[in-house]
Amino acid sequence: MDQKKKNLMLMVPMLHQGGFERVCIKTARLMQEYYNVCILIFSSKDINFDITGLEVIDIDVPSQKGLVNKVINVFKRVRKARKVKKEKHIDISYSFGSSANYVNTLSRAGEKVLTGLRCQTDMENTGEVKLFCKKSDQVLSCSKEIVRQLKRDFKYDRSTYIYNPLDILDIQNKAGETPEDYPFLGDDIKVFSCSARNDYIKGIWHLVKAFSLVQFKHPEARLVVMGAGNWDKYKEMAKALGIKDKVCFAGLKKNPFPYVAASDVYVCSSNHEGFPNAVLEAMALKKPVISADCKTGPREILLSDAEYNRLIEEIPDGSSIKEPIRGEYGILVPDMDQEENFDPEYITEGERLLAQEMEAILDDEELLKKYSGKAFERASVFAPDKYKDSIHEIFKRYE
Repeated sequence: MDQKKKNLMLMVPMLHQGGFERVCIKTARLMQEYYNVCILIFSSKDINFDITGLEVIDIDVPSQKGLVNKVINVFKRVRKARKVKKEKHIDISYSFGSSANYVNTLSRAGEKVLTGLRCQTDMENTGEVKLFCKKSDQVLSCSKEIVRQLKRDFKYDRSTYIYNPLDILDIQNKAGETPEDYPFLGDDIKVFSCSARNDYIKGIWHLVKAFSLVQFKHPEARLVVMGAGNWDKYKEMAKALGIKDKVCFAGLKKNPFPYVAASDVYVCSSNHEGFPNAVLEAMALKKPVISADCKTGPREILLSDAEYNRLIEEIPDGSSIKEPIRGEYGILVPDMDQEENFDPEYITEGERLLAQEMEAILDDEELLKKYSGKAFERASVFAPDKYKDSIHEIFKRYE
């Protein structure tokens, strides 16, 4: 440990998969230049990230089912985290996600506490948000929309946003690897891809239904979904829709980038996001993006500043658009509902609008090429150096 450096703790429940886990790892690596950095996790089960050269402290209090067990877990985590903070003489502690925010704020041991509200689901429990705002020295977000919502709905003005870092060169290098068992090859095939775990917030049933509509006009189209979870219900629905052989649920891939690189268009059907890393990663690979206008994230990526500012003037409460927008950097479609529905005969208007834009980009080669170039142009804005400078500037306030 360098005695001249301050001690920074990053806190995250697990390092299994997901956007804020990836940002946590990247933040740790970028901040090692300035701080003695450690990452505190609640469980080391199924670590899916490269942690070489990082100090990771596992307090070994994995998730439990049932309200009573969850409450007991919080107290166990708080006690162990506070002990680590004291032993490591932590100066600044920054947490990612609600469960880590609870532990971080309640285990304060004299250090400065920063919490992260990184997704719209984090904003839905007002009691949690009020606690984090009250107990944190600052709340950080990866979205302008969350900062706006904190100020509008909670009168909280000690928040700021920092866009997630995007290491384009690393993504491109990893994309150059050969994908394992890639299911769809052929010059005439057009592939839509999506990286998402099996979770209702990702809205994958919407994507599968929309894709089934695209098939009527584009039978050459295929769909690949990468992510952890049991996809049996989705496979049954795909079979009922007559597209069983044209949809692949590839499961969790430690390196999903070769799959994305082998596709033609990336689609995000989420009804909740923070700042979707997977969208930017696809754009770094020059993939045109079609995304649902969920409450935070996609509109800030796919629209220009002028388009975004105009939209929030028209819809100041943050509600979704009603008709698709072909933005400067990608295509937005209206947000779709979060109630899972696997009935193959039930198709919503939102799914029809998504299918319409998926068809349009296959119909128009110039549109596809345009958004391919614009995707990479946009991705280039989110360079790690900019994130590094921004997050360091915030941490320096609390040294």
